[in-house]
Amino acid sequence: MDKRVLRERMRKKQQQIRRRQMMKKGAYVVAVILVFIFVIRGIILPVINRVGGKNTDKPAQVQAETDTNANINTGDSGTETQIEKDTNAAIRKPLKGASDLTKASQLTAGWHEDENGKWYQNVDGTYYAGGLQEIDGSTYYFGDNGYAQTGWVSVGFDDYYFNDDGTYDPSQHKTRIAFTFDDGPGEYTDQLLDCLEQNNAHATFFMLGQNVGSWESTVQRMADIGCEIGSHSWDHPNLYDLSMDSVAKQFSDTDAALEKACGQKASVARAPYGNWSDDIIATVQKPFFTWSLDSLDWSYMDVDKDYNEIMNGDLTDGSIILMHDIHEPSVQAAIKMIPELVAKGYKLMTVSELAAAKGVTLQNANYSDFWDSSLQKGIVAGYNSGSSDGSSDGTAVSDGTTSDDGSTDSSDVSDTGSSDSSDVSDGSDESSDSSSGDNSSGGDDSSGDGSSSDDSSGDNSSDDGSYDDSSGDGSDYADEDSGDGYDTGY
Repeated sequence: MDKRVLRERMRKKQQQIRRRQMMKKGAYVVAVILVFIFVIRGIILPVINRVGGKNTDKPAQVQAETDTNANINTGDSGTETQIEKDTNAAIRKPLKGASDLTKASQLTAGWHEDENGKWYQNVDGTYYAGGLQEIDGSTYYFGDNGYAQTGWVSVGFDDYYFNDDGTYDPSQHKTRIAFTFDDGPGEYTDQLLDCLEQNNAHATFFMLGQNVGSWESTVQRMADIGCEIGSHSWDHPNLYDLSMDSVAKQFSDTDAALEKACGQKASVARAPYGNWSDDIIATVQKPFFTWSLDSLDWSYMDVDKDYNEIMNGDLTDGSIILMHDIHEPSVQAAIKMIPELVAKGYKLMTVSELAAAKGVTLQNANYSDFWDSSLQKGIVAGYNSGSSDGSSDGTAVSDGTTSDDGSTDSSDVSDTGSSDSSDVSDGSDESSDSSSGDNSSGGDDSSGDGSSSDDSSGDNSSDDGSYDDSSGDGSDYADEDSGDGYDTGY
């Protein structure tokens, strides 16, 4: 045979062998790829999903919660979208994975329940979690796991009560009181702020302008954690001794210092010694506040006595409590009692928050309390009976209807709206005529602002310059030992 023909045959045979080898290698590679894909999809991914919480053996949690009546933003599948209600609204959460979709198809839209609670499923299988949601005219709060919550739920600073069926009950509220602190800020104020912040509590600070510059960061922190910025004048003079121009300067200078420290002026004011009048309020142009319960901390300078004065005093719903954050015993007493009061079901608010909760629009008037008895008698300026929660019968609101532990208040409100425990502390004369019962003025205040006095000028001062507290407004804090006729504790 011709050698040329033989070489050609050998060449073709070698090509066939190489082609077969390549085909075998290709098949092997394809097989390896297929096995790799199977391992990833069939074994590795399910493990990762389970560990990462994307696939759960509790379909009830995954496939629940929604509100068909809510205004929502529809987004891409697999993303959480915020309800256009408010910052406390629940979020729409999607189902994860094909198995969840299969399980969802087995449930109808609406309410479902298991051993862990109840949830609501949307028609698309999504659910709401982590916020408030209105469904069929009732408001619910869904936890992060999608279940409707019951009992007390704190959302930011606000507290909501949800019945056993999960519906919000607006008639329920905790006993609301306002702590106020005078004469600061000072070296102990930040300790007090720590306690307030840790217990989700707010307070109002009536500050002296002369102290603000040394504690600007403290003042800023007050505002940052939700406390209220108040003015107690610049350097604590008796306002009755000043001209109205001087009164105005006392508070305008303080406002300037506060604005420099935290970017805002005082929203409320308190007169030194509690000595206010219509003219003073008109000059300052702010709501003024006295108090319903005086701790007498400036006098005791003792932690236990300060503590007992408050805890055994009249803590009626709507009370305003007076303390001082410049005294270490006062601050330590407050730090002791604040968590106890919160644990008992009290809600510690600013005076403005308390006013709003009681349906009062603050005006340029004086306020000593927001008791229901005072509101119903029409002696609280700016009270709108239609906006009040109306949950009280006008006597002392006990914690028994609203708190977790069912404890009750220690005192009732008298017919005049004054409390037994505060008669001595505010310097009032029980024998005086105080038909208004607001502890801020002895005269008949038909306008309801509590600012009228026995004389037409409203300054309660005698012709000889001495102060006469026959009106029973609680403004006479004379201290014979001080020599100036006024006790600097107020």
